Amino acid sequence: MPFRNGVIAPNRVWLAPMTNMQSHPDGTLSDDELRWLVRRADGGFGVIESCAAHVATDGHAWPGELGVFDDRHVAGLARIAEAMAARGAVSLVQLFHGGVRADPQLTGEPVWSASAVEQAGVPTPRAATADDLARVVGQFVAAARRCERAGMTGVELHGAHGYLFGQFLSTVQNQRTDAWGGSLANRARLLLDAVRAVRAAVSPRFVVGVRISPENFGQSVGLDIDENLELAGWLADAGIDFLSVSLWDVSRMTTKHPDRHATNLFRAAVPREVPIVVAGKIWTRAEAEAQLERGADAVALGRSAILNPDWPRRIEDPAWEPKRPPATTEELLALDLSPTFATYMRKWKGFVADPA
Repeated sequence: MPFRNGVIAPNRVWLAPMTNMQSHPDGTLSDDELRWLVRRADGGFGVIESCAAHVATDGHAWPGELGVFDDRHVAGLARIAEAMAARGAVSLVQLFHGGVRADPQLTGEPVWSASAVEQAGVPTPRAATADDLARVVGQFVAAARRCERAGMTGVELHGAHGYLFGQFLSTVQNQRTDAWGGSLANRARLLLDAVRAVRAAVSPRFVVGVRISPENFGQSVGLDIDENLELAGWLADAGIDFLSVSLWDVSRMTTKHPDRHATNLFRAAVPREVPIVVAGKIWTRAEAEAQLERGADAVALGRSAILNPDWPRRIEDPAWEPKRPPATTEELLALDLSPTFATYMRKWKGFVADPA
C-alpha cells in the first residue's frame, strides 16, 4: 500500500494504536512494550503503530504511557524502528497531548484545554493562552523530529477520541471567541498548524498522518461529520500522507446520515492519493474487505490483533476463524501482553474471562 509520499507498506493491515500502560514511568520504552509490537510484526501486520505517546509533560494522561517529549526517548524509539525494519513493517508513533484528559497527579500541573468548560468526570481546565498553543505546536514538531531521528517511518497526530486536538474541534469544549474558536476554520486551526509545522520540519520521505473521530462517540463530543469531511480535505491540502478514521464499529452507518457509511464519505472527501485507514470491530477477512470495497485503503485492528497476533497470515486460510473474547489472563500473557496490559483489558467488558 503506498502512502502519499511514496513510502510503501507491505500490506493493508495495520496494528491500531492502543493504550497498554506498558512503558516505564518516565515514558521510556520497556521490553514489554517492544515484545508486544514485535509479536504483531512477526504475525504479518504491515504497519505497526505505537500507543499514544505524549509530546509534553503536561499532556501525560495515564500511567505507563510512552513518551516522546525528551531526547532520552530516542533510544527506545530506535529499538522499535530497528525491530520493525528487520521485519519489513512500517513503524509509526502516534503523537498526542491529553489536554483536559491529562492527569494532574502524573503531570503535577493544572490541566488546560480550549476553554474552561465544566464536564463531568474531569477537572475544569484553564483556557489555553496563545503561548500555550505556540508551545504545543513546537512540542509536536520536536516529537516528530525525535521519531525521524530514531529511524521511525513516520508519525500520526492523534486528533481523535477527545484529546487536545479534538477538544479544539469540539463545539462543546471549545467556547473561544478568538482565532481558535467559533468557526470550523478557527477550531481546526491548532490541528492544521501542527500538521503544517510537522510536515515542514521533517523530510519528504517521513510519513505524516492524522487520526480523527468522524462523529460523537465516547470522549468525543461536539463533532459534526459534515464538518469533519471538510476538515479531511483541509488536512489533505496541509500535506498529510494518510488519514485514519476511528469508526469504533465499521458495521454502522453514520448517525447524522443513516443511509451513508463514513468510509465512503471520507474516501470522497480527500484526493485518491491520500490513503484512508479505518478501524472499528474488524474481526474477519470479510469485514476488512467490505471496508476496502467502500474505499478504504487499509484497515487497523485493535482488539482482534490482541487475540490474533498473526491475523494477516491466518486470513490466507478461508476456513480460519479468529479468536474472540473472552480470553484468560494466561492466554493474554501467552500472546505477549504484559501483566499490566492484561489487567488493563479488564476495562473492556467481557474481554478477560477469569475473575480479578
